Amino acid sequence: MGDGTGDGVRYIDAQERRARLALRHRLAPQARVATPEAVADALLALHGSDPATVYLAVGARLADPAATVPETDRALYADRSLVRMHGMRHTVFVFPTGSTAVVHASTGLAVAARERAGLVKDMAKAGAPDAGWLKEVEESALAALGRLGQATAAELAREEPRLRERFVYAAGKPYEGVHTVVTRLLRVLGVEGKVVRGRPLGSWTSSQFRWALAPEHAELPVEQAQSDLLRHWLTACGPATEADLKWWTGWRVTDVRRALKAIGARAVTLDEGTGYVVEDDVDPVSAPAQPWAALLPALDPTAMGWQGRDWYLAPELRPQLFDYSGNVGPTVWWNGRVVGSWAQRADGEIVWRILADDGVGGAAEAAIEAEAERLAGWLGTTRVTPRFRTPVEKELVR
Repeated sequence: MGDGTGDGVRYIDAQERRARLALRHRLAPQARVATPEAVADALLALHGSDPATVYLAVGARLADPAATVPETDRALYADRSLVRMHGMRHTVFVFPTGSTAVVHASTGLAVAARERAGLVKDMAKAGAPDAGWLKEVEESALAALGRLGQATAAELAREEPRLRERFVYAAGKPYEGVHTVVTRLLRVLGVEGKVVRGRPLGSWTSSQFRWALAPEHAELPVEQAQSDLLRHWLTACGPATEADLKWWTGWRVTDVRRALKAIGARAVTLDEGTGYVVEDDVDPVSAPAQPWAALLPALDPTAMGWQGRDWYLAPELRPQLFDYSGNVGPTVWWNGRVVGSWAQRADGEIVWRILADDGVGGAAEAAIEAEAERLAGWLGTTRVTPRFRTPVEKELVR
């Protein structure tokens, strides 16, 4: 690892970035943790668009993976120390509950304003009731949700029948459809930080959720929240480029630059140009003493953590590992690099395939097979299929 450049700005090479990833993302065996809360705190956010991703991402990082399902259920639905809500890039994530104020103020407010305006506009075009009516129905629905504790959209509509109001969206367009107020309104309320997804109707792999009132949180100034969010993320994922930060947060570049300045971020040199770390994070980081393997799920926050991925994912592997929308599928890792993919077949077998052409020998294959057995052990009879299918994952399950 290089110690710096002539101008005093330290150079951090790909090898050190992989070492940081192994330790800070709790992937090397010696870095694994005991609870889902510790996983979420280390990563800040777990992708929640595919419900199984949360559990699989936690299980890959727990010292005792047998605790994955009961402990994650406890954190999400009993203790509510983790919460599933909208966050960056208008995407559903699972966050530590203590981070909800920061996430809401830093990324949710602007999106929420657009979502509510869009719903009111669509209803007006369709001749549906106006914003005043919608606000009245919203307040009634939130009161009902408070009484019920948790409820599905249908259960909530039984309590407040006006939620069943239907209106035509995009009349006359090829994508014309009929929307129900309850579906659109719950989405708006979710982005606004007023409701969150509660316990699913089925098992932990189910994508049908009940709704619950969001945990109470302080209303933070936007700039303060953006600085706090960026500091937490950069601690977990630094070094990162300005492009990485803009992509991950979904902010304007001016917001990124202001937050970098506010936290006193330090510039470093990366292979792709200038990157940033938090102020006290410039010292070299050594690789774990032992080589490591990991099987990470589709949409895992490590695989999706940066826009620039060449330092851990060879460009030639991307067509096989991503779907047409840019969602990563299940990945096999060896010492900080994506080297292949994995899948679960109908009989429960975990199968994997090496796609990389170099650096993966017998020791790697033995370690990867051990991780496959570890995963199969805690999954038991549960079957998981990624919500977003990728070419190699489809091939592996045939």
